[in-house]
Amino acid sequence: MTEPFATSARSSVGLEWELMLADGKTGDLVPRAPEILAALEERDALERYTITGELLTNTIEVTSGIGDTVAAVVDDIADAIAHVRTITDPLGVELLCAGSHPFAQWYEQQVTDKTRYHKLIERTQWWGRNMMIWGIHVHIGVDDVNKVFPIINALAVYLPHLQALSASSPFWAGERTGYASNRALVFQQLPTAGLPWPLTDWSQYESYLEDLVRTGVLDDSTEVRWDIRPAPRWGTIEVRACDGMSTLPEMAAVAALVQVLVEHFSRELDAGRELPSLQPWFVRENKWRAARYGLEARVIVDRDGTQRPVDEHLRETLIALAPVAAELHCSREFDEVGTIISRGASSSRQIRVAEDADGDLRAVVQHLIREFRAGPTLRDHLASLRS
Repeated sequence: MTEPFATSARSSVGLEWELMLADGKTGDLVPRAPEILAALEERDALERYTITGELLTNTIEVTSGIGDTVAAVVDDIADAIAHVRTITDPLGVELLCAGSHPFAQWYEQQVTDKTRYHKLIERTQWWGRNMMIWGIHVHIGVDDVNKVFPIINALAVYLPHLQALSASSPFWAGERTGYASNRALVFQQLPTAGLPWPLTDWSQYESYLEDLVRTGVLDDSTEVRWDIRPAPRWGTIEVRACDGMSTLPEMAAVAALVQVLVEHFSRELDAGRELPSLQPWFVRENKWRAARYGLEARVIVDRDGTQRPVDEHLRETLIALAPVAAELHCSREFDEVGTIISRGASSSRQIRVAEDADGDLRAVVQHLIREFRAGPTLRDHLASLRS
């Protein structure tokens, strides 16, 4: 089958952020997305951002417009959040984000009343009902369809880095899992989810789609749920590997890293140089290590099997690609990756809060609510860095 890849501006950016809705007092999830979305429907019709529902009624998703810079799309997200709060604050509903909710139970959640969601649950059953997961999606524009799979395969080398930076799901249904990102391993249970197949060109991708459509696995390319996937409709590569980020400045940092990596790889292809790649078995091992250990993981960084601490390799990447970040006007956001490394990802912060509260996960939820409310605008955060 033919799958056209849309035209998009090179290294343009788009962001999607899935947010939990929680009772401000108890911290438990509340199924109030339908009424919140209905109240917002007329108000945001002319905005650059969109606010939509998701699989479960305890979730809303805010999506930016398309921007040339990370700062521009992060502003969209901040505006969307401010808009949502005009409805949620009077209702006593709080917003928060992490890869998982620390104590909520799957069987207490409601599925959004849409045909596509009911179809997904009917097919996937228990695993589908257990998709109490929240993430971010980063879209980066690619100027040539022939670059898409070489760049996806190169990004797979950095998948554990992105997963470790965003790891925020150490708890699941009231239990400490021992994983920094339990979400990463839960999500891959869905059909067509998980690591991308190591395809080499667009024609192989079209053959893949044709096989799965013909056999009834999926209806179209939007049902491919890889950790890193093409988004043909938008002309982008979409990175979906990350847990939900707990603050907007952290989300901006990860978005900047993805944008810089894609632009760097695009330049390498323009210069006729081969991009880095790893054997599929190394990519799979790296994903597990990052899910298990987060920023304390040792990852495999080349085809010879060289192993490095992921935080150390990230710091070297920040230095090497700083000039690209400057040219993309995202240096401040890009440098925030170093801040995440220094202060720890959300998973480690949640664990510290739980330990200080003698294991009370309600304290962890309140911590996430405070973090989200204190850091929802990048403008104020960056202003504080300049002062």
